[in-house]
Parts: sequence; structure tokens; C-alpha cells
Amino acid sequence: MAVTEDFEEFARAGIPRLYRTAWLLTGDRHHAEDLVQDTLANMLKTWARIDNPGAYARTAMARTFISQRRRRSWSERPTAELPEQVERVGDVELRMALREALGELAPLDRAVLVLRYFEDRSVEQVALDLGKNASAITTRTARALDRLRVVLGDNAVQLIAH
Repeated sequence: MAVTEDFEEFARAGIPRLYRTAWLLTGDRHHAEDLVQDTLANMLKTWARIDNPGAYARTAMARTFISQRRRRSWSERPTAELPEQVERVGDVELRMALREALGELAPLDRAVLVLRYFEDRSVEQVALDLGKNASAITTRTARALDRLRVVLGDNAVQLIAH
């Protein structure tokens, strides 16, 4: 199979999972789509040298996200009014509160929580993905969870109880 065909097969199969992770990182559909596109574009450049595409994609996505958030242009907002959205099945209040609370975290904290708890990665895997040591990830996870609890406040218990 040609290199391009291998990459296309990986991209087609992996886009839903990559998009989910990107959305959890960014909290925005359009930014998530851009993050997936940037990640796949970067992967295509080095595709022949990638041994584990899934792990490489998660690492590249997390690092790209953190790098993008450090730029000044990240704070730009295209519009104050959102288009109508179709309501999805599930606890919308909890999902929205969590999304808002994640948005209050520093990019690295958000990346750690998304990779640890939404991607179900081990501390060691997250450390490898983010280029940190495991003890730093453990400490950052605890601090990020504490910050998340502060941001959610009393709403956390009420939201989970619904």
C-alpha cells in the first residue's frame, strides 16, 4: 500500500476520535476542526517515519493545542452571537458546565485532564504525549482537578445529581 493510501486510511478511521479529543480540548466545533486538520497536515509531512500513528496524533494534537493557546491571536472571537444549535441527547447542563469550566483552565491543565479522563490515558502515557515526567503530570492533574472544582463550585454536586 502506498504511503498516501496508508495515511488516508488512518485519517478516515481516526477523524471521529481525533475530533472528539480536539473538541474537548478547544470547546469549540470550529477550533476543533482546525486542530484536527493541523494535526493531520503535520502528520502527513512525517508519515513515513511514524511508528504508532494513534499515539503520534494524540501527542501532536495536545502539543499543537498548547502552542496555539500561547499565541496572542488565540483570544480573537469572530462573533458574540451563536447560531441555533440542535439539542443533543444527554445531560446538556452538565456538558455545558464542564465545557465552560474546562475553558477556565490553562491549556496544559486542560490537555492533561482531557487526555487522562476523556481519553482514558495513564499518567505515563500523558507524560509521554506532553513531553513531561510522570510526577509532573500527577501534580498537574491534582491541581487541575482542584481548579476545576473551584470553577464549578457548588454546581458540581447539583449537576452530577441530575
